[in-house]
Amino acid sequence: LMLSLVGIWHAQVGGHTTRAVLPYEQRLSLLPAYLQQLEMESNGKGVGVEGEDLSVSSGPIIWGEPGTNGQHAFYQSIHQGTHVVPCEFMVAQQNHEPELAHHHQLLQANCIAQSQALMVGRDINEARKITENDGFLGEELERQSQQRVFQGNRPSTTLIYPKLTPFYLGQIIALYEHRVFTEGVILGINSFDQWGVELGKKLAEDIVPVIAGQSPSSHCDPSTLNLISKLNKKQQLS
Repeated sequence: LMLSLVGIWHAQVGGHTTRAVLPYEQRLSLLPAYLQQLEMESNGKGVGVEGEDLSVSSGPIIWGEPGTNGQHAFYQSIHQGTHVVPCEFMVAQQNHEPELAHHHQLLQANCIAQSQALMVGRDINEARKITENDGFLGEELERQSQQRVFQGNRPSTTLIYPKLTPFYLGQIIALYEHRVFTEGVILGINSFDQWGVELGKKLAEDIVPVIAGQSPSSHCDPSTLNLISKLNKKQQLS
């Protein structure tokens, strides 16, 4: 319930339309994609259970990567970009390889550090001190200092689990499934149909024969026919 309310707060009050899932566990590398399908297919709707248009935004765009990959890819935008992205970090208290205990501590430290950086940021005074220590002076000092400011006050949630075992993996999945259901109830959405998936599949049934060379049906509009024509020209060239 708390995780659902946090998501509602970020979307409805904060106006944030996206959420990053960032596990610091390589074994959970496919979890963001699973949660993307779970939430966006279930709650990515604009019509309520009674057929009325929703007056609020529905499920956000879910995406993510293991934190060790994301730090060298999109974290720059999360920290200093113009779009605020609520983040959900995940990290285990224990790892599976005792001989790699130090490596796991590094993972834990990086996870907590990212959460801290999003929360507290770095003000201009601290940025100036760092820039001065790097030898910059005058106008260049000010210019470089501004580049190193972090606004902070950016939302994140950190989920800490004992160890990634089948039991705790099941708990994580159950947690997110319950979250989706609860958010659907709060938003007045039927989380258990996917009509947005059905439409594309139905239209594809009419397009396949046209790509194969048959005459188009009345459902094929000029734009779609133009795309099919370009595909068929490419096939002829090969």
